[in-house]
Amino acid sequence: MGGRVGLKGTDGPEIVNRARQLGAFPESPRRAVEALRVIQKIKDEIEIFTYPQEMGENEAKEASFSPKIIGSIKSGETTSVDTQRAATDMKNSSVDLLLFAGGDGTARDIYSAVGRQVTVLGIPAGVKMHSAVYAVTPRQAGEVAVMFLTNQEPSLTEAEVMDIDEVSFRKGRVAAKLYGYLRIPEERRFIQSVKSGGFQTEKQVIEDIANELINNTEDNCLYIFGPGTTTRDILAYLGLEKTLLGVDVVRNRQLIAKDVNEHQLSSLIHDKKAKIVVTVIGGQGYIFGRGNQQISPEIITKLGKENIIVVATKEKLASLQGRPLLVDTGVETVDKMLNGYVRVITGLNNYSVYKVAS
Repeated sequence: MGGRVGLKGTDGPEIVNRARQLGAFPESPRRAVEALRVIQKIKDEIEIFTYPQEMGENEAKEASFSPKIIGSIKSGETTSVDTQRAATDMKNSSVDLLLFAGGDGTARDIYSAVGRQVTVLGIPAGVKMHSAVYAVTPRQAGEVAVMFLTNQEPSLTEAEVMDIDEVSFRKGRVAAKLYGYLRIPEERRFIQSVKSGGFQTEKQVIEDIANELINNTEDNCLYIFGPGTTTRDILAYLGLEKTLLGVDVVRNRQLIAKDVNEHQLSSLIHDKKAKIVVTVIGGQGYIFGRGNQQISPEIITKLGKENIIVVATKEKLASLQGRPLLVDTGVETVDKMLNGYVRVITGLNNYSVYKVAS
């Protein structure tokens, strides 16, 4: 919920309220519906259990299901306790698959409630997405659910539940912690990997990437730098202090805006030429949709694919082991627009052409 307004997550009621004051809206409902619409193809073969109202009932009905409602909530005031209670009730109802939408905080709640006693699958809808229990996109979550539920002998695996301290996260310190493992369907084509801690980047590699960027920058053009250690180190080489986990804007080698949200970014680029600089999440491969939701589908569409610059060390690309770069903006047409091949800056006069998929 807090991604577009730059809050790096919404764990806890105070941060949720702050996100709402900034104009944020939940991503989970829309993404849950997107996954459920894929599952529609086996509607007559399954029974849907859900918690009331915004905890699943509304989304199931929007996707044309007639769900069985269990449990109770105080609408508009749900917390992690409700999530854990819902997961426990699902377990006690002997569901075959527990499908949930959210981020790492939600995955932790599910783990706290059911451990490895239930097969689960996450629909990606959070800001922090370090855990390996989520499908790559909501649609693929639906596809995995269909494959699992129609397979007489489905394969299962255990996947990491990771999370970080949001307070430290907002101060630029990342310390991901392993909380446990959840049991998920084994469909590795459609499940994201756990986020790696990253490789040690040698100073010369970053300097070479920075110099390649500098040699090709345009005067008076806005450069929107997404989160990440690679983009941080590039700006540090230019003598600029980057927000590690936020989006910053540079023009003529000067930092003109730090830690901007979607609204601020839209205002900045309103009538100006701009380019987006993003890096790759090590181990996973995402370039959009994980931790940089401030760069919204609308902003990506406005600037166009031709104004997106991807930077990454060769080691980070190697960590993908041949898997494509991933995008999950939340808008299918934008994801399709980004699909294909992109040129990745890996050094001075050094590029890799890499496939992008949604």
